[in-house]
Amino acid sequence: MDCTNVPRRLLRVVGRLAACAASVSLICSAPAFADQLEQHNELVNKFVNDLHADPLVADCAAHGNFVASTSSAFDHVEFPPSSFDSAHASVTPWNDSFDEGKQRVKVDNIVTVEGLGIRQNGDSDPADLKFRCGYVGTQMLAFSWNDPVPPARPSVSKPSGKHKGGKGKHSTGNKSSTKKSSGKNSKQTASSKSGSKSSSKKTSAKKTQ
Repeated sequence: MDCTNVPRRLLRVVGRLAACAASVSLICSAPAFADQLEQHNELVNKFVNDLHADPLVADCAAHGNFVASTSSAFDHVEFPPSSFDSAHASVTPWNDSFDEGKQRVKVDNIVTVEGLGIRQNGDSDPADLKFRCGYVGTQMLAFSWNDPVPPARPSVSKPSGKHKGGKGKHSTGNKSSTKKSSGKNSKQTASSKSGSKSSSKKTSAKKTQ
């Protein structure tokens, strides 16, 4: 009875440890998400209160700043007051799909806003970034931007021409070797025939004697 109870106890202990580990990971990720949300809300309030931006435009700009900061090309995005004027920002009623690609979700409004991408090294000139957000009400459902770093695509290896030429050379080498071997065989057969003829002549000569 004791032997059978030991594995069950171990399984219970392992299960409790796994549950504890999962709860710890959730606890650790929760503050990071809370900090990110707090920074987002601070930017939105700054754009709305200080720069008099439309709330949807401010939300799109804050999200664009976060996405660009995760890129390997930029440290952050700066939005001068001109980013929120009518020439650089807009809220367009849409009532259609956000795009014809993977984000074919239907949205009510499309928001566009422009900013300056500050690069990682800080030496190069800022890049003109354009962010496009799709909303249903106040909820963002789609997002895109002119990311200068395209996503990596898996490379497909193709056979090179040199490899094909190697095969051809290899095949011709085999043919020459077979020709050489066949030539040797023919020479051997010819010599064997001449030898047999000379031996037959000798035996006939002896008989006549």
